[in-house]
Amino acid sequence: MEQAIYEELAVESRLEIEGLFNEIGKEFKGRADELIPMLQRVQRALGFLPEQALLEIARLTRLSTARVFGTATFYAQFRFQPVGRNVIRVCRGTACHVKGSDRILEDIKGHLQVAPGQMTRDGLFTIETVACFGSCALAPIMVVNDSVYGSLKRSRALKLLDEIRVREEGILM
Repeated sequence: MEQAIYEELAVESRLEIEGLFNEIGKEFKGRADELIPMLQRVQRALGFLPEQALLEIARLTRLSTARVFGTATFYAQFRFQPVGRNVIRVCRGTACHVKGSDRILEDIKGHLQVAPGQMTRDGLFTIETVACFGSCALAPIMVVNDSVYGSLKRSRALKLLDEIRVREEGILM
């Protein structure tokens, strides 16, 4: 692998990406039709798509960097920054908004001291907003990872986050 691709990364990150691409080289043939599965594989392993990984995918597939970056930025499933271990998604759809999701979001932002699209300093949470979950009867809705919390009250939202923090800190100790 070209060392220049990795100059901006910490040593641990460089080694992690190099190891990942050694595995990817065994899993994929480097064909253009493998671009999205390769992007998904890298994101699954790293949690996001760092620029260096996109450049390496372009090299492996012999696609232009513009095509790799264009494909990755086109699909909402791909992330370009690390996310917290717990991703909080707050619905912003009409039914949720009418039932107070905007206030829940403001409370969460204040409680965690981050805005949507950002990760908390401890790496525990990332907040995202979603246009609609399609579960309007349960409005307002918040989803944490794969768990759905409907008919949510502001105080319950913050309590859930505190419970997650306590559980995570117990795991990390």
